[in-house]
Amino acid sequence: MTAPAPRPSILSIEAYAPGQSKIPGVNRIIKLSSNEGAFGPPPAAMDAFVETAKELHRYPDGGSTALREAIGKRFGLDPARIICGAGSDEILLHIIQAYGGEGTELVMSAHGFTMYDITGRYAGCRVIKVPEKDLMADVDAMLAAVGPRTRIVCLANPNNPTGSLLPQSEVERLQKGLPEHVLFVLDAAYAEYVTEPSYEAGAKLVDSTPNTVMTRTFSKVFGLGGMRVGWGYFPQAICDVINRIRGPFNVNIAAQAAAVAALAEPDWVEKSVAHNNEWRAKLSAAIEAQGIKVWPSHGNFILADFGTPARCKAADEALRSRGLIVRGMASYDLAQCLRITIGTAEECTMVADAIAAFAKNG
Repeated sequence: MTAPAPRPSILSIEAYAPGQSKIPGVNRIIKLSSNEGAFGPPPAAMDAFVETAKELHRYPDGGSTALREAIGKRFGLDPARIICGAGSDEILLHIIQAYGGEGTELVMSAHGFTMYDITGRYAGCRVIKVPEKDLMADVDAMLAAVGPRTRIVCLANPNNPTGSLLPQSEVERLQKGLPEHVLFVLDAAYAEYVTEPSYEAGAKLVDSTPNTVMTRTFSKVFGLGGMRVGWGYFPQAICDVINRIRGPFNVNIAAQAAAVAALAEPDWVEKSVAHNNEWRAKLSAAIEAQGIKVWPSHGNFILADFGTPARCKAADEALRSRGLIVRGMASYDLAQCLRITIGTAEECTMVADAIAAFAKNG
């Protein structure tokens, strides 16, 4: 008997591999593989989560009204053009399904977030990965890759996993160089960590152009990765399209309540960003002192380059022997690199000590 066959593009997908969280035989695990916030969830978000327990038999607000209004107030955006989802991954999924499809092309940078590739293939797109310059998106090369079948261009800024930040002038040049029928997707998952004065996450481009959308998340600085809640900001016409296909209750009641509370937590973002700036610099300097390259990062992680895949694997094993789980980058064609989340001061110090011991031992 012949089993039902999926669309051919589905079988070309390599399933997404999340950051590991366990090491057999190790009691204390320090997980620095998924870019989760160093301080966990805000206290107010935890209280809001507990409070929703008595309402778990109720369906959530299908429009995430209170959350959209809170996001709009926090960032100065029109709540009517905000859509919330089960993480920004779901928002990206809906965007690419709605505007991609068989016979179309999706353009991304070579080391861009892997979900663009996975979701693009799922939608039936031909995914074009454009070579980068020094792990930075190359605007001229991306524009040259846009052809008559291109329907979507994805850019993470800052980028995961490289940490690179494309200057605002280059982001705008990329957007202006696209035909109006090509959708420009700006993924700003790490926007809160950026301290460059000229940086703009994408809202201004959304407001001033008909073909730009911005996606954001509560999984990083707001510490709600386990709740799966993200959002997107759209031109009204695109917002109407996405609302036609999203699930009617796609953000659960606890996630909505926790996210609203997280936005209102006093000084949470400022405290988190100050810690990240301090320890990203300290950990980078400690690793570079061992002769190991660290690529400049604008996220809550660094990319350590060990030169060869073999040395990188050995470093990873040395870290794991001390209960430190970081993220190998072979799936991003960066097998010589480890991505290391900026954790607490203690955790960063443990990583620095482990890499120093590794370097000393050859």
